[in-house]
Amino acid sequence: MVTPVLLCVSSLDLLPLDLLARVLPRPGQVRIVQSRGSRGLRLAGASTTALSFPASQIFTNCDFFPEEFSLVATVKTSGLSARSEYILSLVEEAADRLLLGLRLRVGPAPPPCSGTQQGQLWFSPERRGLFICTANTWIPLLQNQQRLDYVEDYQDVYTSSETFDVEVFPVPSEGLFMATANRYGQWRAGRFELYQNISTQEARAWKHFTIDDKLFLVVANSRESERELSVIYLWSVRRRRFVRYQTLETHAALDWEAFRILNDSFLVVANHRRGRNINSTVYELNRLTQSFIRFQDIPTHRCTPSALTPSTASSTPTPSIALHPMLLQVLQPKYFNLFHSFKYFNPFYCLKENRGLCIFNVCVCVCVCVCVCSAVDWEFFTVGEQKFLVVANSHDGSSYSLNSVIYRWQGYEGFVPVHSLPTFGCRDWEHFSTDEGAFLIYSSATSRLSKVFKLKTY
Repeated sequence: MVTPVLLCVSSLDLLPLDLLARVLPRPGQVRIVQSRGSRGLRLAGASTTALSFPASQIFTNCDFFPEEFSLVATVKTSGLSARSEYILSLVEEAADRLLLGLRLRVGPAPPPCSGTQQGQLWFSPERRGLFICTANTWIPLLQNQQRLDYVEDYQDVYTSSETFDVEVFPVPSEGLFMATANRYGQWRAGRFELYQNISTQEARAWKHFTIDDKLFLVVANSRESERELSVIYLWSVRRRRFVRYQTLETHAALDWEAFRILNDSFLVVANHRRGRNINSTVYELNRLTQSFIRFQDIPTHRCTPSALTPSTASSTPTPSIALHPMLLQVLQPKYFNLFHSFKYFNPFYCLKENRGLCIFNVCVCVCVCVCVCSAVDWEFFTVGEQKFLVVANSHDGSSYSLNSVIYRWQGYEGFVPVHSLPTFGCRDWEHFSTDEGAFLIYSSATSRLSKVFKLKTY
């Protein structure tokens, strides 16, 4: 059912033109039908050549295309015979060159766009927006901002052991992957499926990072043994999987972070040993040997992956690893360029009965206090223009079966709870987006089940 109309608005005396009326086939090949209150024409047995006409029929006084115009089309189809079909096209007859086209496409969204699509417009009903192809990127021109409606239980991800951390990351030309426990999976047909098993020793954290055009994945092994080794893996383009690249001696490693300063690449590990102090270590990539070498040891006290160690109203703050990612962005240019080593920096602390959210801004600390139960991770994400935080509530002193909470930023009110999600031993949250929508996944430190939730929007 098709009803296209060309509307020229470059001049006030131009009226809408019904293009379909100019090419209607003879009686018997078209029927008037009605669907959901709208009327249209159903074509039967009409060839595409029979539905074309010379543009000179509408360009009677001027051969130039109008400066401003609109194309309005109402289409209902049960399916396309090809991946995409043109509803309307303007073709230079002598050269058979497409000048203007309105095309209907089904299937996954095409970002990024190719060079042949430069300047083309794309309207996406799924994303509710109009985009233009510029510099190989679809740039939104008009887009209806989505809002979070509710959270849907989407997929159960079973692992061979408890999972302390989950890492979601893209692999160029391969798609989206997820590392958890001793395996990682690939996003296929709207779900995570097992892709490769990786041997680990009580893995506490995963971190992916890139150096030049190489993709790495490092795991923090935490089993206490005579010689503990954490492993760096490299993505092999030829084998299409991660292969062992280098091992580094660690001590009950809890977390890894990767960062760059100028042209130098670094890795820092948070070592931890209960009951005593132990150094955490910064490694630098040696460009000659293409291996990570020890750059500097940093004294830490029972180092944890967080910027702040958990504290109560009666306790005093305990300095944790000084190279928290947020602090690194502030400290890198100043401290490294001056001293060629990292110096201790005393971060801001929020001492409240409830857990505080600190915004580091060199000299300003803004604290918003929310009620949590042994919170071990926070994840920030956005839906349209809305800002959210989801907290991993782990244990309340008697049970691991707790509700983790999604908070929405509401200006003067701060972060307010909007959704409560039943979790069991929740340890880590990750947010990711695919063509199917936006999702949250959490890992459980007390169960072999991790869960994926879909963010339903309107």
